[in-house]
Amino acid sequence: MTDWLKESLNKTVEAMKTVAPKKKVFFTKDELEVILLEADVEYALVEIILTQTYQEKIDREILRSKLLATLAWTKYKEPEFTAPFVELIVGINGAGKTTTISKLAQMYKKQGKKVILGAGDTFRAAAIEQLTLWAKRLDIPIVSSKQGHDSSAVAYDTIDSAKAKGIDHVIIDTAGRLHTQTNLSNELKKIKQICNKAHNGAPHRTILVIDGTQGNSAIVQAKAFNEMIGIDGIIITKLDGTPKGGSVFSIAYALEIPILYIGTGEQPDNLIPFNKYEFVDSLLDALFIEEEPIPLKVEVAKPADEKVVPNVQENPPSEREIALKKFLKDERLLIVKKLSDTRIMVNYANTPVDTQIEYANDKWSYVN
Repeated sequence: MTDWLKESLNKTVEAMKTVAPKKKVFFTKDELEVILLEADVEYALVEIILTQTYQEKIDREILRSKLLATLAWTKYKEPEFTAPFVELIVGINGAGKTTTISKLAQMYKKQGKKVILGAGDTFRAAAIEQLTLWAKRLDIPIVSSKQGHDSSAVAYDTIDSAKAKGIDHVIIDTAGRLHTQTNLSNELKKIKQICNKAHNGAPHRTILVIDGTQGNSAIVQAKAFNEMIGIDGIIITKLDGTPKGGSVFSIAYALEIPILYIGTGEQPDNLIPFNKYEFVDSLLDALFIEEEPIPLKVEVAKPADEKVVPNVQENPPSEREIALKKFLKDERLLIVKKLSDTRIMVNYANTPVDTQIEYANDKWSYVN
């Protein structure tokens, strides 16, 4: 999974390398500002990250904690439901909804689940045909109608068929554009109502598909869909074809909606669950080295009667420093400010009150 992710972020990494060609132990704030903007992290978020960092030299662990804090809302908990599990897929035309649906269906099939598709995008020309081709390729049943017919009726019939046949997963496509945004909003709301009528609690998950190549401009689309019908999770597609991978931080931070999966290619297997730790580390691996290389020391042979003193590393880290490094790995950490050798001020995501931690009795702990 990590290799797939790194390959998908290759263009983003290359963009960062244009301004940071050499890996370092530390970067200055000015350097990081340029690097993050080059990866398409939104300027306002870059400012938040940098102003809430008190060190002038920023190492990997410090930046990692800040980036993870922007992804604090990416956790997703599946709701309780009675089978079948119904998913509504929304997004603008061209975002990759049809391909994403095929990837979800393939994933569920590999888990041993039965899947059925609903071709609910009855507005766009060829949408029904494209989804039908994928259904045949994956050997999955599909419920469809003719272009221009009622999409909510397709949703109802798909769920009804799934219940009758004991199918585990229902995936329903929807239109990405009607003549006006009001028409689209009304149609999506109607589909959700009909889904619930066909099966209590459905749809159990409404997923927004976002085109990764659009970067931060996708935030406006996502907010519009969320206001229309409410979004439970996001799938970001085409991330392998864009240098704008840093927009994922902006999207997650602005929307506060879980990112569920990332599309890593055009094939049905090219879908991976979003793991914020792997995502952040894949980018940081291109920027940081753990420590500066230690110059080699040439030892001169000693006479036999002289005692050889072993080469001991100068200024090894103290127990306090080792303990602090472990303590500061908390993903919610936003602010670190050194007050003294044994006292640090920290601030956690979404918590406006600063907190002090103190080193005593061989460990760091919070100060009341």
